[in-house]
Amino acid sequence: MTIRTRIAPSPTGDPHVGTAYMALFNLAFARRFGGQFILRIEDTDQTRSRDQYELAIYQSLQWAGIEWDEGPDKGGPFGPYRQSERYEIYREYSQKLLDSGHAYKCFATAEELAQMRRVSQEKGLSFGYDRRYRDLPPEEVKQREQEGQPFTIRLKVPLSGQCIYDDAIKGRVSVPWADIDDQVLLKSDGFPTYHLANVVDDYLMKITHVIRGDEWMTSTPKHILLYESFGWKPPIFMHMPLLLGKDGKKLSKRKNPTSIFYYRDSGYLPEALLNFLSFMGYSHPEEKQIYSLQELIDTFDPKRIGVSGAFFDPLKLDWINQQYLINQIPEQQLWPRLKEWAFNDDFMERLIPLCRLRMKTFGQFMELSSFLFVNQIPLSQELLCPNQVKPGQVCYLLQALIWSLDEQEDWGKNGMEKASHEIAEVFGTSHKKTIMPILYIALTGKSSGPSLFDAVDLLGRHRTRARLLQAIEFLGGLSSKQSSLLTKAWRQKAGTDLLTIAPEEKTPPRSHEAPHGK
Repeated sequence: MTIRTRIAPSPTGDPHVGTAYMALFNLAFARRFGGQFILRIEDTDQTRSRDQYELAIYQSLQWAGIEWDEGPDKGGPFGPYRQSERYEIYREYSQKLLDSGHAYKCFATAEELAQMRRVSQEKGLSFGYDRRYRDLPPEEVKQREQEGQPFTIRLKVPLSGQCIYDDAIKGRVSVPWADIDDQVLLKSDGFPTYHLANVVDDYLMKITHVIRGDEWMTSTPKHILLYESFGWKPPIFMHMPLLLGKDGKKLSKRKNPTSIFYYRDSGYLPEALLNFLSFMGYSHPEEKQIYSLQELIDTFDPKRIGVSGAFFDPLKLDWINQQYLINQIPEQQLWPRLKEWAFNDDFMERLIPLCRLRMKTFGQFMELSSFLFVNQIPLSQELLCPNQVKPGQVCYLLQALIWSLDEQEDWGKNGMEKASHEIAEVFGTSHKKTIMPILYIALTGKSSGPSLFDAVDLLGRHRTRARLLQAIEFLGGLSSKQSSLLTKAWRQKAGTDLLTIAPEEKTPPRSHEAPHGK
């Protein structure tokens, strides 16, 4: 048997460091046992998928040093490798499930689903479809279709018994079928859900080992049932420990810098990042902490993959990166690497116009521009909270700004200017006296300097987002309840009342420096 592994990211946002984490282990496993590693693009979410995000997936993984054997950009014998080009395949296989009685047509309307959700909430249950259309007589199904009633195709899940399977990392797993809902496989618009497309693609692309995060364990019974319904042998499942933030929850871009490009733009070495990511979910046979990708491949033993979640520790990443800087890069190569990172001619030609009219001496150049070359900037509550604005209110303003920038999908000069004016208008506050001072401190750590909006273009979206999150955390952050209140208010964009939703104030760090490693 030829080992075949894959990753299947969705092009719906910045490439997540978790994608590199999963790609690394799929690559190491395939290479260790002489197999192939495949990249598939799961772009069935037509409202959020973007070509630029797909390109970013390629660029980020290539920067990290991860190469694949087959994919949309390389081709291969089992293409196409982009799900949006495989819709006819999914329709064909959903019809096979209908014909074999393993799936059925569901005519539930949005109103009916909302009513089911209300009933579940009243009973204190998680929402589940009540299977009201599961056993319709064939003649009624035909009549409804003739009347033009829209329908989805749902998987017919057993009503009793257990789904039992062996996970190569977690061991024997048993899940009652009663806990599994009748999953939608094909939506009313004819587009597949993740579950159908994932299983069909993995089978047709001859994937032998599905190595993915353990958040997908709740989906595995549905996938195993699909394999059995088609009469196919399931692959071996290996559910990896998740990358966790310091709060013990899944690493999220809402609280952490998660884009691979953030680590590139912040000056981390790609080989150090891969070393760190492998260290998060794996223990080297010789208990080494510093090792190359090739050494990981040569010594890889899947039995040494961890079971529990792995804490993403930025301080550990800093230490590993420092070891590479000291021991892996010769002194004479350090300056060329620094120039390649940020001191190259292209970057400097963009920076000089921002500083030229503000410099009295060459010595002021670094004073004006230093915020572009460091990862930790000095913060103070006094400067972040101008004109008696409370820390909690500043957190609200900065979080809403992130949402505005995400909605626009423009984190550059024009996007930041538009978003800052929108925030001022929505919150009924002064753009010049409140929003701009807050933003300037949050992004530069200074009260004055180069044009803020021009500087944002140089800082880049990934570090810009990280600094806004750092400022929010510095001021005490937002609890889940506060985030929920703000989310509701932001969606309504209700005006001046937003600032009256003041969260309970928390004492920020005493130091005027941003907490290290955030």
